Amino acid sequence: MDKKQRELDTLKKKIIRDNICPGLKAQATQLVFGDGSPDSNVVFIGEAPGKNEDLKGLPFVGAAGKFLDEMLETIGLKRTDVYITNIVKYRPPGNRDPLPEEKKAFLPYLRAQLEIIKPKLIVTLGRHSMNCFLPDLQISAIHGQPKRVTIASDKLKGGMKVVIMPLFHPAAALYNGQMRSTLIEDFSLIPSVIEKLSKQGKN
Repeated sequence: MDKKQRELDTLKKKIIRDNICPGLKAQATQLVFGDGSPDSNVVFIGEAPGKNEDLKGLPFVGAAGKFLDEMLETIGLKRTDVYITNIVKYRPPGNRDPLPEEKKAFLPYLRAQLEIIKPKLIVTLGRHSMNCFLPDLQISAIHGQPKRVTIASDKLKGGMKVVIMPLFHPAAALYNGQMRSTLIEDFSLIPSVIEKLSKQGKN
């Protein structure tokens, strides 16, 4: 097991130990921490687990997850090539939106997760995820447009510099043909963004 995976496992235990959002925890089956490669340059962040995720303990395994897998395939990637997580790590009851205080409680752990993985690109899925990093922007206006940001960090002096690419949530696109084609189109831009960032990293 590599160092990053060990650090992620420790962080997962810390969330449980710190008893984050006890109300959510009490009604959830389990913590849904993350899935994929800790060495990936790309991290996908959704908002919170749903019913299937809660049962399996993995993010994006329901209908929206299947659609995400299909889109990854269109750009030559598999789940095991990327890292997938959510802001909130317990399923909200009745699949309601995560509350502001729940997102706030989990945010330091999400940041710690990103500090361990050190991705070049963060793809946010849906407005809740986007608003954690780009609070003043509208997803309808900036979807598919990469934005450079600095994320506050306890470990890294001057913060963590990353590129955020906001996309619509796959669940929202499942039953909306227009949004679906927009999401597929935006998704097709990911490889060129990764390539550009990789070249910059070498300079």
